[in-house]
Amino acid sequence: MSPSQWYRRLGLAAVLAIAPALQAQQFTPHIGYVYPAGGRQGASFEVTVGGQFLDGVKQAYVSGAGVQASVIKHVKLLTQGEFNRLREQLMELTAKKDAIAEDRKTIAEIRQQIATFIRRPASPAIAETVTLQVTVAPGAAPGERELRLAPALGLTNPLVFCVGQLPEFSKPAAKVSAEPGTNIGARFRNQPNSGKPEAPMEIKLPATVNGQVGPGGVDRCRFQALKGQHLVVACRARELIPYISDAVPGWFQATLALYDAKGKEVDYAGDYRFHPDPVLHYQIPGDGEYVLEIKDSIYRGREDFVYRITLGELPFVTGIFPLGGKAGARTAVQVKGWNLPVTRITQDNRGKAEGTYPVSVRQGEWVSNRVPFAVDKLPESTEKEPNNQVKGAQRVKLPLIVNGRIDRPGDQDVFRFQGRAGEEIVAEVFARRLDSPLDSLLRLTDATGKQLAANDDHEDKGAGLLTHHADSRIGVKLPKNGTYYLSLGDTQRKGGGEYAYRLRIRRPQPDFELRVTPSGINLRPGATVPITVYALRKDGFAGDIRLGLKDAPAGFALSGGWIPANQDKLRLTLTAPPNGFDEPRVLTMEGRATIQGREVRRTGVPAEDMMQAFAYRHLVPARELLVRVSGPARSRIPWKIPPDDPVKLPAGGTAPVKLFLPIGRLAGQIQLTLSDPPEGIAIQNLSLVRDGVSFLLRADAGKVKPGLKGNLIVEAFLERTAAAGDAKKQPANRRQPMGMLPAIAFEIVAAP
Repeated sequence: MSPSQWYRRLGLAAVLAIAPALQAQQFTPHIGYVYPAGGRQGASFEVTVGGQFLDGVKQAYVSGAGVQASVIKHVKLLTQGEFNRLREQLMELTAKKDAIAEDRKTIAEIRQQIATFIRRPASPAIAETVTLQVTVAPGAAPGERELRLAPALGLTNPLVFCVGQLPEFSKPAAKVSAEPGTNIGARFRNQPNSGKPEAPMEIKLPATVNGQVGPGGVDRCRFQALKGQHLVVACRARELIPYISDAVPGWFQATLALYDAKGKEVDYAGDYRFHPDPVLHYQIPGDGEYVLEIKDSIYRGREDFVYRITLGELPFVTGIFPLGGKAGARTAVQVKGWNLPVTRITQDNRGKAEGTYPVSVRQGEWVSNRVPFAVDKLPESTEKEPNNQVKGAQRVKLPLIVNGRIDRPGDQDVFRFQGRAGEEIVAEVFARRLDSPLDSLLRLTDATGKQLAANDDHEDKGAGLLTHHADSRIGVKLPKNGTYYLSLGDTQRKGGGEYAYRLRIRRPQPDFELRVTPSGINLRPGATVPITVYALRKDGFAGDIRLGLKDAPAGFALSGGWIPANQDKLRLTLTAPPNGFDEPRVLTMEGRATIQGREVRRTGVPAEDMMQAFAYRHLVPARELLVRVSGPARSRIPWKIPPDDPVKLPAGGTAPVKLFLPIGRLAGQIQLTLSDPPEGIAIQNLSLVRDGVSFLLRADAGKVKPGLKGNLIVEAFLERTAAAGDAKKQPANRRQPMGMLPAIAFEIVAAP
């Protein structure tokens, strides 16, 4: 079939099946904080979750085993209209001379509701609250989980929820705050403010302390400590909520200060190495009372400035060496830190695929913090001193991973290898991504000392939690046969035992990773929604990537499942089965590509596309890609675009598309528009035909060029004309969203 004769047919029932989808997307449920952000093994407690568009919430989900959560209540702020109606009702009731008991009860209830009114909350995105009852089983594994809510509109984004081992102390959950001068309900509260700081919370070591810092707020806790104790205080704030979009620098920048019984500051921390969350280590000089203080570095605060602090004589790992080991083998690992029972552990890499795994140390019943450990298939070696000059450069044979350290300030490590003319070499440092403070600088020179390549910072879009991509990477084609030198140092000329690295030297290995957003997908039965897949291409791989669902529940379908060559991002659509289900299901996205004659398959990592400080965007990995299909059962959409048959759209020309709609009267009311299309592509000439509607896709030759490929996402509307006499009350033409159609693959071709 020629491009000019290309048609797609879609029944009206299928279009109507997706009607609620677009409206739901406009009000995507979201949560901005969880407080407290965790609890102790064997405990049951209440948790407050702040968010938006949480109506109808009935369920909460916590990943992993051993944690159950149930919804107690949902509190949504009064609207201005609701406030006005309540105020009028209150005035009518209070004007009665002989108020009966029922009236007095109603008056008290209305006053209580009015007292909560906030004209403009400081942050509408966290103004709604949901209270959960959480129970953690005694045997639940300690560590991080993910918590999500399931309101009527679907699943929310995930947030960190921790299972801890220590006794927990928590402040009461904060009230929703208002912008200055807008809290109308304040006059009803009659709560005098003395201006005095709150008394410190009394705790007993070891402990976990939970709190929320308000504007200008300073929280304190008081405890007894014994002489000689190695006190470790570790704060988690940014780790709980990685990015707050409307805050600068984009997270809660916590600071810790420790005071003795006389009020003298004895220790302070505003961060921990390159981590924004601070950590203190202090040896107690004498028995007595101590006070720990936490605040924001510039006295900001809000309900989502949540913190979780562990303090006591607890194990804490400050560094390991090496930072990784070979797959299929055992690796002896040196461990450094505070309150550790051992200085060496053995990491068993047998049966593990390439990747990064957490390492921790146990002291009695307490488990330390976790640090990353890399597993790779390449041969491994250890850097050997002295090798800080070309003259004493360490000989290495490629391919190889070198485990080393920048042992002291100003140190550099130099490695020597033989290369051939035309040979391509990739050298990459893994340090910051493995929790090392090293800010690497990598240089490649030839035997004469001529610099061929150098790099300070290389951005790894797969490392979504990093804001300073401090690891180096260079790729170069060697100009001739001979000896070459790689030198590695710290950009800031710092060094020490903790400045470890893994230097990976090899030939290029074209490959890719995938990130799938959002990590929670919400659908009505039979509906279609867009999702976005990012391709993180490596070592020059630029080919097509075919996308598909792996072992998906029956009835799910992808449309437009291909990432064209040389592209890093694609919007495609997911269509739900005709029947819903009560519990969320896990989906797995898989990408396939042919690389150097062999098929390579990679599993998509679910992620949240998060904004930092109004500007920067990060792909923050999530544990699961969950989909929730809820609502009345609807007809299955029978239409699907074959991935190998894109619409051929001439640059400067048009291509016809046809939708089959059996009810002509309704077909004439259908309107279509493109969602976020490439500039220069538009829909035009939508018209009623014998058995449906047809339209043209037009490509502006001045804005699109032949070779452009991708997907077009089409939104459908019903456009209705207002009845006579209603024109003053509503627009003459109203659009009723009907949802989205399955993605249409396209390719811009040269005009004939």
